[in-house]
Amino acid sequence: MLHDLKARIHDNQFPNKRLPDERSLSEAYNVSRSSIKRALEVLANQGIIFKKRGSGTFINPLYMKNQTIFHYEGTNLGITDSFKSDGQTPNIKLLDFQVVPATAELQQDLFLESGDFVYEIKRLRLFDDQPFMIEHGYIPIKIAPELSQKVVSGSIFNYLEDEQNKVVTKSFMTMRAAPSTSDDQKLLGLSAVEPIAIMEGIFFLDDGTPFEVSNMRLRYDYFNYNTFVTLDEE
Repeated sequence: MLHDLKARIHDNQFPNKRLPDERSLSEAYNVSRSSIKRALEVLANQGIIFKKRGSGTFINPLYMKNQTIFHYEGTNLGITDSFKSDGQTPNIKLLDFQVVPATAELQQDLFLESGDFVYEIKRLRLFDDQPFMIEHGYIPIKIAPELSQKVVSGSIFNYLEDEQNKVVTKSFMTMRAAPSTSDDQKLLGLSAVEPIAIMEGIFFLDDGTPFEVSNMRLRYDYFNYNTFVTLDEE
């Protein structure tokens, strides 16, 4: 339902940038009002829509005007789960996938105990044949015990939602620029003088459980980050 609703927003299918009311949406998608309310809250938190008291729910025009390559296509918050760029096809190349003991730092970040293990996953993101991001992440085995090479070669967060009914809805991210390393240059096709953008953070399930520690290294010419800030308190 949320996938379709977002697709319709991106395709400008709502007149005057206004969404139908919750009752109409629940009838159209044959889901409960609570499901619609949760979906709209996700869209609002991402800055895609906003509510105007007494008038209804509207699509944020600045979001539509200034979209980045990051497009959230579900209820989860997987930043790298869905990309679009001028009709190019997003691809994933799996570089490394193994099980390793959690370091002391990972135990602290992911609320693990001594002796716990994690998946170490390294992937290369591409548009068609153009690489633009290196992902290096760690996921506790006890949260997703059935991860396989096939799963991690696609969208991990969507698999988690579709197959295990677990949703990633929160993250804490830091962003910075840095000189590119020899590995960055080799994998991303950069010269020695070209920099990269680094996004590091922890992703959380909707119950507050830390799910993944991730490091994402992007080509500088693909990095364009937008944010939506609200001071409203319910």
